[in-house]
Amino acid sequence: MKNKPPIRLLLTGGGTGGHLFPAIATAEAFCRRCPGTEILFVGTKRNMDKISLTQHGFAAKGIHCQGIKGKGALALAQALFLLPVSFMEACWHILYFRPQLVVGVGGYVTGPVIAAARVLGRPTLIHEQNSVPGLANRKLGLLATRICLSLPGSEAFFPAGKTVVTGNPVRRQILELAAKSSELTNRAQQLTVLILGGSLGAHRVNEMVVEALTRYRHLLPAGMQILHQTGAADEEMVRAAYEQAKITATVAAFFTDMAAVYEKCDLLVSRAGATTLAELAVLGKPAVLIPYPFAADDHQYKNGCYYADCGGAILLVERDLTAGKLAATLADLAGNPAKLVQMAEAMRTMGRPEAAEKIVDNCLAIMKQSNE
Repeated sequence: MKNKPPIRLLLTGGGTGGHLFPAIATAEAFCRRCPGTEILFVGTKRNMDKISLTQHGFAAKGIHCQGIKGKGALALAQALFLLPVSFMEACWHILYFRPQLVVGVGGYVTGPVIAAARVLGRPTLIHEQNSVPGLANRKLGLLATRICLSLPGSEAFFPAGKTVVTGNPVRRQILELAAKSSELTNRAQQLTVLILGGSLGAHRVNEMVVEALTRYRHLLPAGMQILHQTGAADEEMVRAAYEQAKITATVAAFFTDMAAVYEKCDLLVSRAGATTLAELAVLGKPAVLIPYPFAADDHQYKNGCYYADCGGAILLVERDLTAGKLAATLADLAGNPAKLVQMAEAMRTMGRPEAAEKIVDNCLAIMKQSNE
């Protein structure tokens, strides 16, 4: 693919890893396609966002902005008060950085930045990760030049003629691992299970998994390996529970090298965040999904259904789930390596490793149109 001239690109979004990692993947794809491209991230003031972006070598600025949906009266008033402040801050960053294109990846911070870009005459593109768009992206669909979607079916939430299904971008390290195409082998007695709660952890998932693996360990193969990402709040609790039960497990608040962790695992127990699912699909990793029941518009359940319907995942609803049922599900999979292979193959068919490149294609296309 022929390289394009460098551009000035402003990316906005964040607040969770699910928003930030696709933005990083898109930025990396731009830098490969257009060497010398200058990139500025405008997002929240979370330290986690700044650290992640700095590690990838990208400049970042934060604006004062808070979410609106689901807030109490006082928090809502504060968020509304900050909107004009965040809009003016966004205008300042755009005027100072002079981007040729502004790309939003979701989250409340996207709203004022995309609105400012529209007022200042910059072409804009937004990307929606989930099956049900968040409030910010739904409103911004009226302003954005183009809308890229991760999952088919999301078109109904946006103006006709603006949308294109690209998939959800995944990080370069994940794509490199997927390229190795290592297939799941018949090793039920050494099955490695990875438990993920998302970038902020998932307390109920942690509790249920620990109970399933300790109280019902007699149902599970003795050689099963456990990797458990807990989030900061539950790390000590989870580690102590495994130690008390004399279960060997690798426990960490966060795994920084997710590619290395993914490479070791054969099966995941996870929430149903869009970015995690996109990574599992590209890698062909079967999963037991426990959607977060309080996600906006129940989008995690709908995300999970998309992958469960294809046969790549088993979907368990938290309100109906017990530790015993979870243990039985894991035991069934551990004793049926052929089923795990089928699930892995089904999951891989849902992967879109070209997602970031497709988003870059659309970005370059709307830039060209804006210059004509």
